[in-house]
Amino acid sequence: MLDTADPPLAEPSPGARCSRALLSQWSRLALLVAVLGSAGAMVLVFEPQRLLVDGWPGYAGGGAAVVLFVVAYGLCGVAFVPRPLLNLAAGALLGSVSGLVAAVAGTVLAAGISFGLGRLLGQDALRPLLRGRWLRAADGQLSGHGFRSMLAIRLFPGVPFAAGNYGAAVSRMGWTPFLLATALGSVPNTAAYVIAGARATSPSSPVFLLASGFIVVTGVVAAVVAWRKRHHLAR
Repeated sequence: MLDTADPPLAEPSPGARCSRALLSQWSRLALLVAVLGSAGAMVLVFEPQRLLVDGWPGYAGGGAAVVLFVVAYGLCGVAFVPRPLLNLAAGALLGSVSGLVAAVAGTVLAAGISFGLGRLLGQDALRPLLRGRWLRAADGQLSGHGFRSMLAIRLFPGVPFAAGNYGAAVSRMGWTPFLLATALGSVPNTAAYVIAGARATSPSSPVFLLASGFIVVTGVVAAVVAWRKRHHLAR
């Protein structure tokens, strides 16, 4: 009789096993952590906040200054440099109009880079961990109502910028609603900081006082809402 047994499966080569390990979801998550850690370390070394003191390089002016600032804003935003500091710098270095354009464009760039990194390197590993009731609810909200949810997150100053980026990346939200909601929702708070930075040399002017008042009021509202939500969840 003929032997009809299936032949034994060939063992994967060492190269195949190595490639599989390097491309695994946990390896990609570790790479994401390493990239973000390296970005944070570079910020500590180069101290981009010195632009507020030293000013913009003399050779950069006009449109080139706006483009350069957008790129720098995007990279610093990924590296967890606080956005209020970057927005103040935009106003101080570029003025109200150009500073607002650069700050919003830089915000969208930073959000897009963070979203892409989180979606490519972290989503597969983190989605299985969404087991808590509140985590599942947040994931369902972001996945099912992406634009509306992200717009609310961007308008509410109490939600950290990075948390919104990577929370959206782990969800099933699409690129278009994420970027569009980020661009629109970031305008009010960004404009207040940019105008305050542009008018910082005249702190008694009505425009500076109005911008500063908006920042203070929105900050207080965010703190009150966060406090009420915390006690609601505790109960």
